[in-house]
Amino acid sequence: MTTIEQSGTPSVPPDSGTPTTRTPFKRVLAGSMAGAVLEWYDFAVYGILAATVLGPLFFPSGNAVASLLMALATQGLGFVARPLGGIVFGHLGDKFGRKPILVATFLMLGGATAAIGLLPTYGQIGIWATVALVVLRMIQGFALGGEFGAAVILVSEYGEPKRRGFWAAWPQSGAPAGTVLATVTVGILAVVFPGDAFDNWGWRVAFLLAVPLLIIGFLIRRGVEESPVYQAAQAKAESAEDKAAHKESSSIIEALRKPRPLLHGLGMRLGENIAFYVYTIFVIAYATTYFDYTRGAIVTTVAFASVCQFLGMIGGGWWSDRVGRKIAMLVPSISLVIWAPIFFALVHTENMTALGVGVCVGALLHGMLAGPEAAWITELFPTKYRFAGSSLVFQGSSIIAGAPAPFIAVWLVDRFNATAVIVYLVITMSITVIAVATSRETKGVDLDKLDDLY
Repeated sequence: MTTIEQSGTPSVPPDSGTPTTRTPFKRVLAGSMAGAVLEWYDFAVYGILAATVLGPLFFPSGNAVASLLMALATQGLGFVARPLGGIVFGHLGDKFGRKPILVATFLMLGGATAAIGLLPTYGQIGIWATVALVVLRMIQGFALGGEFGAAVILVSEYGEPKRRGFWAAWPQSGAPAGTVLATVTVGILAVVFPGDAFDNWGWRVAFLLAVPLLIIGFLIRRGVEESPVYQAAQAKAESAEDKAAHKESSSIIEALRKPRPLLHGLGMRLGENIAFYVYTIFVIAYATTYFDYTRGAIVTTVAFASVCQFLGMIGGGWWSDRVGRKIAMLVPSISLVIWAPIFFALVHTENMTALGVGVCVGALLHGMLAGPEAAWITELFPTKYRFAGSSLVFQGSSIIAGAPAPFIAVWLVDRFNATAVIVYLVITMSITVIAVATSRETKGVDLDKLDDLY
């Protein structure tokens, strides 16, 4: 096992040449959180409204199910664009810095989300409404490919090593925070704009609410200085002996040349992504299609489970700073393997309380796994290609694991039965266990000394 020197001292030593002026860490954290919450707020809002409003308005069809499927397929297009965004912004973030990417991707993401709220419908401009919605979803996915990596990396590089797991878990927790915000927002708007008022124009407010978050987030992010760890790495790279090598190739190519960290990261994210979508997305369709659960009750339960997931992420990140990343991730990974058959047994009772326990425990365990993951993935790569490597892991796993997971689970149930989904979960989570168990321990690693190993 590779031994990495660990330290409780700040990541940038006093003699590194890095400017001593630094943005207050609270501002860095707030700026990173703003983008993460907006990212998942949009994802959840679109998913909720696709099932009720967007299908008929932008994908009219004589078949309501066909309209719904086309609306959900547009949701999937965002996943397709994410890896491309991760590749482009990963390279740019390693070449020009974390801050410009953090600002640019946030503006793209927020602007596209708000624009959806202003789109004319199919009934007003025909097929161009559908085309415009597809383009905006692609822009959102492209921006997300770089936004999340920039947010997590900036927090990780600013934060002190001994608490990096805890702080990096905060932008990671934007997923459950954004989901809860979206669910609450749509619920309130449905009450404020009852009946046809919501279907006609009230739904637009949910997307337009991205504007104030965009403005606040932009003002916060604009005042964030470049990562001190990145500045130190750039200063070293511009030295006479490193200058030629620094400009030789793309950081994406450099990350691919040493695939072991990528494989560990992708293996870890495989089961983690699939577990998330099974416990939060697939369960809605499964419970309402094959049993007598009501959609409203399931959606409310998933929203409450998001709170459990949020707490699990923050707690998992905090715990990883004490026991190490590997133990903190192995415990929930193995627990998720064990929980898979229990979860389906609880759903099959057709008791709402039992289902709630199944979903909430699954979400909590997933949060405990995903919390330490944010710091761990950034610690796998040296500064010179940390953005590229992390983006390939985060976004590559989303397209190969997260995006198809609900569809694969639905197909398995339809073609076989729930046992097939249990096997699917157990196999993929076992891959996650192996990936984590065979990786190196990165708790408290000094990111500057990590660079010397590559």
